[in-house]
Amino acid sequence: MENTENHGEIRIKIDDTLETTELFGSLDKNMKIINENFNVDIIQREDEVIVKGKDATRVEKILLELRKIIKSGETLDTQKVNYVIKLEKEDVSYSDNNMNKDIIGVTFQGKSIRPKTLGQKHYTDCMRKNDITFGVGPAGTGKTYLAIAMAVNAFKNKEVSKIILTRPAVEAGERLGFLPGDLQEKVDPYLRPLYDALFDIWGQESVARYKEREMIEIVPLAYMRGRTLDNSFIILDEAQNTTKEQMKMFLTRLGLGSKVVVTGDITQIDLPKGKDSGLKEVIKILQGIDGIAFSFLRESDIVRHQLVQKIINAYESYIIRDEE
Repeated sequence: MENTENHGEIRIKIDDTLETTELFGSLDKNMKIINENFNVDIIQREDEVIVKGKDATRVEKILLELRKIIKSGETLDTQKVNYVIKLEKEDVSYSDNNMNKDIIGVTFQGKSIRPKTLGQKHYTDCMRKNDITFGVGPAGTGKTYLAIAMAVNAFKNKEVSKIILTRPAVEAGERLGFLPGDLQEKVDPYLRPLYDALFDIWGQESVARYKEREMIEIVPLAYMRGRTLDNSFIILDEAQNTTKEQMKMFLTRLGLGSKVVVTGDITQIDLPKGKDSGLKEVIKILQGIDGIAFSFLRESDIVRHQLVQKIINAYESYIIRDEE
């Protein structure tokens, strides 16, 4: 790809027709997104892309970033296009942060698992460098999935001998007795999101085999009391629904050779009235301690359907207006 510039017009030479198709997207949807954000005209002529307008240089940077994403083998979807545009407006480069190279693992279907946003990159770096990491942010930011991917990677590399996944079953005290089955069957609905992530990364047969060997545990938080967990990768999910006492109890389970990741969204607390969130308190207490890291993910780190980000923003705006 060669670039030439002449009086607010940039010409980008493209040799690969397939690359052009991926760059523009179905029905030119990627270029339409760029046009909505910048004052340019983008024209495709045979083996080159012509960018005209006062924002031509900025759009050139975006197109080169998108090309690097395509060359890396990542899927170029509209969400990623929007994210690259957002970074350009903040004068930040997507590729300079090496997200394309940060492969955590591979799913059961053979897809690479890697951070997709700068917030996620910071989160995975925190998990690598610290014994305890808190991933705090809204739904859809990959908090749980990336933590489980890191746990599987640590297990495969023999850095730990066990993976322990836990969640508080907030409604269990009232409703478990009405559910059919034994205790495990009663609590499984609360733990289903953890199973789903494991199945996606490892496959159901592998998960079942490791569970049978007790190399994987997926249990309610109450099961953690009284234990010391050595050589384990331990994930506490939905930590906003822990009480202050439960959070302290959980964190003091940390044993030798273990890592802990705590995930939660402090805007979705389901605790009964009168109960304070252990996650909200721990953010105030443990900041600045060596070996403990906090990674705060934002709406821009959401990697689900684009509407999820819009829904969260709309709810936050409504709450602010309601409080006023």
